[in-house]
Parts: sequence; structure tokens; C-alpha cells
Amino acid sequence: MPVEPVEKDLHKPGVKDDAGKPRMHLITEGFPRALLAVGDVATFGAGAFSRYTSAMLRHHLAEGAESADVDEDSQLEHIAMVAWNALARLELHLRHKARENPFN
Repeated sequence: MPVEPVEKDLHKPGVKDDAGKPRMHLITEGFPRALLAVGDVATFGAGAFSRYTSAMLRHHLAEGAESADVDEDSQLEHIAMVAWNALARLELHLRHKARENPFN
């Protein structure tokens, strides 16, 4: 991966200070297949926080207990189902937290 040059003079036109900010492109460039698999799961179904928790745990247990890597109903990877449900839980948690503390 090429390294972007770091410009020291932040007052020059077009210079952007990204120091200390998350490098989000590392997620999409580093995990394209995984993100597509999680997107497949997102397309397959949705629900409430407790539903995501239960589904995540079912798929996590199925990963180790079943001989097949894929869910029988959806034909999607159990590990992608675990990832999607974990992300859904995190998103709902963060949304709830933001409503409780709108200025944080």
C-alpha cells in the first residue's frame, strides 16, 4: 500500500490534517470479501437488539458444532452471520447511547 506524503504546513491550500484520525480506507481495502459477506447477511434479514444477540450466539455456536461452515437456511457463512450480528448490536448500542448523551 502506498504511503501518502505528510505535509507539515497545514496553512497551504488543499492541505488536510488527518493526524490521529481513523484511517477508514484500511477497512474497505483490507476486508473486501469479509465486508461483502457481511453485506449478504444484512440483506438476508434484520431485527431488534436481542434478536441480533441470539442470532450471533447461535451462529457462533454453530461454527464450532456443525460440520458445515454455512447456515442451512440462508447458505451464508456462519462466521459472516456472527460478524453482521455483532455489528448490528454495536450500531444499536451506539445509537441508544447517543440519544442518552446527545452532547457526547
